[in-house]
Amino acid sequence: MWLKPEEVLLKNAFKLWVTEKSNDYFVLQRRRGYGEGGGGLTGLLVGTLDTVLDSTAKVAPFRILHQTPDSQVYWSIACGATREEINQHWEWLLQNIMRTLSVFDSSEDITSFVQGKIRGLIAEEGKVSLVQEDDPEKFREALLRFEKWFGLPEKEKLVTYYSCSYWKGRVPCQGWLYLSTNFLSFYSYLLGSEVKFIVSWDEIWKLEKSSNVILAESIHVVAGGEDHYFSMFLHLNETFLLMEQLADYAVRRLFDKETFQQEPALADPLQISKRGLETHARNEQFRAFFRLPREENLLEVYESFLWVPFSHFNTLGKICLSESYLCFASQDGSQCYVIVPIREASSSALEYQEEEDTCTQRGNRIGSFVLLGAVVGSDGGPDCPLQVSGEACHTLIEHFEDNPEEEALMLKEKMKEQSWNIHFSEYGRGMSMFRTKKTRDLIVRGVPEFLRGELWLLFSGAVNDMATHPGYYSELVEQSLGTSTLATDEIERDLHRSLPEHPAFQSDTGISALRRVLTAYAYRNPKIGYCQAMNILTSVLLLYAKEEEAFWLLVAVCERMLPDYFNRRIIGALVDQAVFEELIREQLPQLTEHTTDMTFFSSVSLSWFLTLFISVLPIESAVNVVDCFFYDGIKAILQLGLAVLDYNVEQLLACRDDAEAVTILNKFFDSVTNKDSPLPATVQQAPVSNNDRTSHPKVDITDLIREAYEKYGDIRSEEVESMRRRKKLFVIQTLEDTTRQNVLRVVSQEVKFTAAHLDDLYGLFKRQHFLSCYWTMNSPALLHHDPSLPYLEQYQLGRSQFCALFSLLAPWVHCAGRDALSLWAFHLLDENQDGLVNFKEFCYTLYSGTFTEKLKFLFKMHLSPGERNDFTTFTALIDLGFFAKQTFWNHSPTLFLCMHKQVDITLLLLGFRFALCLAVLQCQFIQFSKTLYNLFHGDPEEESLYRAVASVTSLLLRMEEVGRRLQEPGTPTETTPPNGEASTSPEGSSDTPSPPSVPEPNSHRQEVEWSFAFEQILASLLNEPILVRFFEKPVDVQARLEHAKKLRIFVVQ
Repeated sequence: MWLKPEEVLLKNAFKLWVTEKSNDYFVLQRRRGYGEGGGGLTGLLVGTLDTVLDSTAKVAPFRILHQTPDSQVYWSIACGATREEINQHWEWLLQNIMRTLSVFDSSEDITSFVQGKIRGLIAEEGKVSLVQEDDPEKFREALLRFEKWFGLPEKEKLVTYYSCSYWKGRVPCQGWLYLSTNFLSFYSYLLGSEVKFIVSWDEIWKLEKSSNVILAESIHVVAGGEDHYFSMFLHLNETFLLMEQLADYAVRRLFDKETFQQEPALADPLQISKRGLETHARNEQFRAFFRLPREENLLEVYESFLWVPFSHFNTLGKICLSESYLCFASQDGSQCYVIVPIREASSSALEYQEEEDTCTQRGNRIGSFVLLGAVVGSDGGPDCPLQVSGEACHTLIEHFEDNPEEEALMLKEKMKEQSWNIHFSEYGRGMSMFRTKKTRDLIVRGVPEFLRGELWLLFSGAVNDMATHPGYYSELVEQSLGTSTLATDEIERDLHRSLPEHPAFQSDTGISALRRVLTAYAYRNPKIGYCQAMNILTSVLLLYAKEEEAFWLLVAVCERMLPDYFNRRIIGALVDQAVFEELIREQLPQLTEHTTDMTFFSSVSLSWFLTLFISVLPIESAVNVVDCFFYDGIKAILQLGLAVLDYNVEQLLACRDDAEAVTILNKFFDSVTNKDSPLPATVQQAPVSNNDRTSHPKVDITDLIREAYEKYGDIRSEEVESMRRRKKLFVIQTLEDTTRQNVLRVVSQEVKFTAAHLDDLYGLFKRQHFLSCYWTMNSPALLHHDPSLPYLEQYQLGRSQFCALFSLLAPWVHCAGRDALSLWAFHLLDENQDGLVNFKEFCYTLYSGTFTEKLKFLFKMHLSPGERNDFTTFTALIDLGFFAKQTFWNHSPTLFLCMHKQVDITLLLLGFRFALCLAVLQCQFIQFSKTLYNLFHGDPEEESLYRAVASVTSLLLRMEEVGRRLQEPGTPTETTPPNGEASTSPEGSSDTPSPPSVPEPNSHRQEVEWSFAFEQILASLLNEPILVRFFEKPVDVQARLEHAKKLRIFVVQ
């Protein structure tokens, strides 16, 4: 590898290099301790020094130096991992450089010329290189070490590397941590002790920062049941965040099968870089904080002051600029922040900036006037609601209001409305409104009924989606109208279960609106489609928002605020439940000490998270919870959950079992009221039991929410997101473990493997599946992924991955035609011809079954696809006794012809049974014989097995000859070969990996082509004991599995 020329003052410092070749201008050296004469104490010391000091000589022990005769300064220009590589560089220098150097007069000119040539070579290599780092030279050297030490495929993209200590027991090993797209790798070499391991990101159960008495601060990784501790990082936080991002990327790409079509930085696993991951993380954090559409990317960040007009002071913070929004957040992130859509920035605001610029020299004041102008420009008065479009002119709650408007609004409701009007006049209204602590206080007190839909749109960011996609919802409704899918069937089933007590959903008006919104979203996002609990949430949204507004609110909830909640595995809800458990341990330790199994809180709180407490609280109280959720996100739900447990902690501590605890919580939720709600009595939910409700003291929802914010409001959103990332790995691996247990339980009933062997085989199969997804987004496993399929179909192998794993695990280890055999086995198992084979089908090909079943499997490989299906059907019918005498009499017209000839009925039944089982034709039988010969290749009894197969083949051919002679006196009908047994040219018997072709049924020949049924071949082979012993010989499954485990990383097609 050519190196950027660097000065070397001492060409043989400490005698660490040995000169092997030299001339007037170049010196070729070998690192002492490597190659000839290497090893011993010198090799140990030099190897340790190279590893600790991050020397390239550890993996490239050869180098070339440039010198001039009258100078003592040397320049390193090339290095090599092998003698052949360095000799190629040496020969290139001799042929292309040496002849030119004699024309120069000075040493400086010679050195400049050589350095220019070397830099030119490096630049040419860089044009096709994937290295895009700040220091490409150092990265190229690290990449060389990474490839040399770990032997991973060339496609594996190294992202970055760090110097650190790995704790092996209580002994630290100083080395290097390499982070690549799919693997975490570590290498250390100290005094002859080499520590090297590779962990794939999809195997990690836990990734966290930890500290103890010995380690002040370290990174703890749990994978494969082993704990790994890394410490002594120069930038520990940076390393940990990058590891989190790579682990999350692997989870989303491999488990969730995301393709990242809208995120170019992550779309190609071969182009992943540290800079791209950091940019992606900043963009996600930016969009999540300001609730912006997923198309927005953070472009610039500036530290500045913002003039706050309502407080008359400047607040320090940062301006964040994206393509369509200008956002400001104060330094603490919660005191004040504002979002200004560039589409709403009026020309008057820009003119006002120029005028004020001549009156003040303070840049922060100018910035403040721009923001204020945008706020005023988008207002239009404190009582002016947001101008939104929708099919419906009114919300559902307006349709079904029982009392006149002046009677519906109570005094407290009017007071809340007045408070919000004052807030709008001071802080602005609409998207560019200042959001402060006072805004949160008003949210906690409750939102007025007529403002609820407007504020939900505003705080969720759904108003931005609707403004930038005019007419989108109407198009979706038209396109999804009349479609029939699994999602639409589930929607129809749940329509009348959505708030059935509310009059809005007791009529066709509400039901139709709910159907349109859910169907449109299922059409928009087929990956989610429809999930239970979406109907309950959408019903509440439709009460306070117009139809199109409710649709965009649902988009905001499902795709931004509650990611991965509404899918078949509800991963997002399970992750937040795990976060909830951790918060319980921190905030309510008395419950943790009393409860032995924390999963109780997960099971009882699942509906809280999925429906935002709507399913457990009365509607008039639940909408207050939804208010807080749209403002503070999942943090509000976690806070309220802690407050509920805290309120009932004494009763929960006194419970004797889970059922009693559930009863206590249900009674508590029934007692929650909203004394400020103006809803008519017909809307409010009735309790399950009036007696139970009266026996429990009433709790006002406003007081409960206020208590939640007072006690647990110090929980920061950043901490919640960090816990989400940590818990997601554990939740994913737990679900995967459950899936594995289910698959093994089903498969173990049909194949003859021990539980341990089947578990190891599943691990290898899953690993091979992931290998097919590591370096491409176009593998068959990704293109045909369907999350609705059962767990047996979640992991499947394409043709190349199947053949690679089958070749390692097949029972016939010495098979000469292993590639062709693997390909035929794949085509045999791929019955639906989608190019994929699942785990159950794969297990069926290995070791399981008797001699007859194994032979039947080989026999079916050589049949055409149509013949395979018929063969399977007929053999199953025979085994079930379908061809009894009476059945045969009723269904075989040939019987009557034979009866007239007075043929023995027993012989007739036997002959008919053979006729029904499809036979292999001439070319297929020849290939079948070749396959048998190939199976015996390398076996200790190879010669005896060959003779046995030759005897069987001769016997079958003689039987066929006798049968043909018996047919010669027959009628033309009797001599005509049956359909499916027509001739096939002998050329088709060539040993190729393509599956057998379908013969032409209408070909005519002078000579009838011979064929054999399976029973004939089986009966003949049973006469040779040595063949029976070969197929029934036990296989050392454990040895095969261990061998495959060692090679699994390298089995990449």
